[in-house]
Amino acid sequence: MTAVDKYQRLECDGLWRSAAAEQLREVVVGLRDATLVLSDPRNDMALTHWSLPAVERLNPGELPALFTAGRLEDGQPAETLEVSDPYMIAALDMVRVTLVRRRPRPGRLRGVMVVSVLTAVLCFGILWLPGAMIRHTASVLPQSTRVLIGKMALQDMTRLTGTPCGTPLGRRAAAALAVNLSTLGVGEIVVVRDGVETALNLPGGLVVVNRNLLEQTEDPEVLAGFVVAETLRAEMQDPVIPLLSHAGLMSTFGLLTTGVLAPDAVALYAESLLKADRAALPDDRLLERFRRVNLSPVAYARALDPSGEATLGLIEADPFKGRSAATILVDNDWISLQSICDE
Repeated sequence: MTAVDKYQRLECDGLWRSAAAEQLREVVVGLRDATLVLSDPRNDMALTHWSLPAVERLNPGELPALFTAGRLEDGQPAETLEVSDPYMIAALDMVRVTLVRRRPRPGRLRGVMVVSVLTAVLCFGILWLPGAMIRHTASVLPQSTRVLIGKMALQDMTRLTGTPCGTPLGRRAAAALAVNLSTLGVGEIVVVRDGVETALNLPGGLVVVNRNLLEQTEDPEVLAGFVVAETLRAEMQDPVIPLLSHAGLMSTFGLLTTGVLAPDAVALYAESLLKADRAALPDDRLLERFRRVNLSPVAYARALDPSGEATLGLIEADPFKGRSAATILVDNDWISLQSICDE
């Protein structure tokens, strides 16, 4: 039962003034479903109907209670009704409050809409802003900063791979191979004893390779092929982006504004990097890279799959027919590179 239902058919005596200049007139006040009926007590004829939502009390807390159902242009009440019956007064007050609460509230709706929009914007910012800032930061980094970040990632990785191998002749040979592949973006080749399965790219053109690629083959083209493949992976996904995702929004913002990445921002990054899935490389793009450095992809393809079935596309499309157009590394440098971990 609503408040209106509770007081239906309630009646009492009252004094009604139809206009400010008129005399007070005794009426019977009847509370109905949606109206207040003022009737002549002599013949029960209705004199006027007031819409309940329009009823307004003019003197809250005072007696007799004075009500109106509308105001003139100058703000004065058009009609007035004096009621002394406490039940009718309570009924009109309660019904009025109830009906007011039922009215549509455009302001509340606007408030809900504003909150909803702000929430949507906030969620969008949370989901979109970090990725957008990371991509933008990666796009404006100079090569020197990329190299420094790559060195920081390598330093973190040494916890899992051990200190990079570094005999003097071996480092010189690795540098020579990096120069021969520099047109593909290779800046430095680092050899480690463990942790990396074959080869892995880091920011700044840094490629980390496992010593097994040197010690378990007699062909430097195998090592070179894995390095070439990593340059394509680095082109397909900028290695700075996953590193900055790990570093977080605040560290990325600091790098963007100061050009410096906090050393602790890459802490524990190596674990996720070494466990990450390796992106598949399309044959056509990989072949184009081998062609740019005059290197046959056959040795690399056979190292991936000795049977050649899984790498048949590389083997059959080899533009050099198994014989590279240039020597990727002279014999003395290759021997020195194979011994880079003999310390």
